[in-house]
Amino acid sequence: MEEKIKAKIMDSRKMERALARMSMEILERNRDAGSLALIGIQTKGVFVAQRIRAQIKALENVTLPLGILDITLFRDDLHLQEHHPKVEKTEIDFSVENRHIVLIDDVVFTGRTIRAAMDSIFELGRPASIQLAVFIDRGHRELPICPDFKGKYLPTARRERVNVMLKEVDGSDQVLIMEPTRF
Repeated sequence: MEEKIKAKIMDSRKMERALARMSMEILERNRDAGSLALIGIQTKGVFVAQRIRAQIKALENVTLPLGILDITLFRDDLHLQEHHPKVEKTEIDFSVENRHIVLIDDVVFTGRTIRAAMDSIFELGRPASIQLAVFIDRGHRELPICPDFKGKYLPTARRERVNVMLKEVDGSDQVLIMEPTRF
């Protein structure tokens, strides 16, 4: 499907400010960083998690454990996909037992990715809590999932797509709303 840019929502400066605010909010809610860990959802959630981790290190001089999570095999639409999805790596080298986990992704839409991520985490153990941090909350939830921390709430039409561009993947930092050129 061909798309065009409908709007540029954030540039790199606005993104940096939103990440700094999210990091502060995570610290304010979780005063005991010793039981806190971050888990980024493949792919862009990992880079958002790395940036939040760096912000927290700069603010509190503590390096939080960081895990990488692939939810492909936990998706509820796996049987509907025509091609075989590429499974990325999951790398969580700490125990999730009794930890306060901050699950991080770039965009939350229907909530299905987050549900799959929570299922995956519970396969590893029983955390004390799971908190959700997303860079963009675009609404349209199909499941009762609500982020604890968000960079920006961005209501969109269902046919639109939010593209969080990160320099680590895309070469620049910006948030765009994309819309199909044909319906």
